[in-house]
Amino acid sequence: MKILLKGNEVMCEAAIQAGCRFFAGYPITPQNEVPEYMSHRMPAVGGAFVQAESEIAAINMLFGASAAGARCMTSSSSPGISLKQEGISYITAAELPCVIANMQRGGPGLGNIRASQADYWQAVKGGGHGDYRLIVLGPSTLPELYTLTMNAFDYADHYRNPVLILGDGILGQMAEPVELTPYAPVVDLPEKDFVLDGCAGRKPRVIKTLYLRPALELVHRNELLQAKYDKISSELSLFEEIETADAELIVAAYGITARIAKGAVRTARRNGLKVGMIRPITLWPFPEEPFMRAARTAEKFLVVEMSNGQFIEDVKLATACRRPVEFLGKGGGWYPTPEAIFEKISTMCEKSLAD
Repeated sequence: MKILLKGNEVMCEAAIQAGCRFFAGYPITPQNEVPEYMSHRMPAVGGAFVQAESEIAAINMLFGASAAGARCMTSSSSPGISLKQEGISYITAAELPCVIANMQRGGPGLGNIRASQADYWQAVKGGGHGDYRLIVLGPSTLPELYTLTMNAFDYADHYRNPVLILGDGILGQMAEPVELTPYAPVVDLPEKDFVLDGCAGRKPRVIKTLYLRPALELVHRNELLQAKYDKISSELSLFEEIETADAELIVAAYGITARIAKGAVRTARRNGLKVGMIRPITLWPFPEEPFMRAARTAEKFLVVEMSNGQFIEDVKLATACRRPVEFLGKGGGWYPTPEAIFEKISTMCEKSLAD
């Protein structure tokens, strides 16, 4: 049976279904429904909810909860995620699994509470200090948000790495019918042999991120982490393709922007224009293969994003700049419309005919 929920609530229910039993958060619009919802749902399922005194405190509580073996989660919105960056770097360095959600808002600074996609670089390039990576998922619908949130806990445990759900204010605030299907693991879940749960009958365990011995110790640690990131890149690549087989122009978009762009692509097809779309679902690892393949046959690409141009860099890298890549986007809480995207598509197609 489907029920009508807001995106923020959908994410909460998915986390609970997946076995999340510790949540620490701090209020900030447009994700306030997440800690509010978790404050009454977590105790009901035998879990723990903490409204932390700050975003910094919340992320460090996840360090402790994950080290103790709990499936745990925090959420925030753009400025709050920025405050969490030091803790995220620590958690990643310690190889502790957890799930972090960012329902993005307009920036920079305090900005506004309109949706945005201007945290892309922060999410996929490692927003804190040191060389590290987060697995980053970009859902575009609430049913997909439900599924990907459950999967996020599996990816986190499987790879012993934090997973970031990169949403936005529209995704979090919109309501959509969602079927709350039971949780089923999507990857093998290894034994948590790192958990600090007392060492009666076994050797003590240590979780740390500080290496003060000769430099090579930390160099070796970085080599191990990079080897894991290479493994993740080779194994995890999620994307959606629409009408790409004969497409002369490829629209690239992710998240809620891709959902809007689908309407423009359908309109273009109805008007006889050979237009397709590629939607990355894993934003890191970035799904390079469909873009490399499309660059062999398509004439040009159009990137649409709710920022001044961040996601476009990965599209250019994935296509090795073999084809022209044009851009439609603005920062500060600008929203695209299907009509504006179709107008840009039409202009690009007319330009191709003129050439």
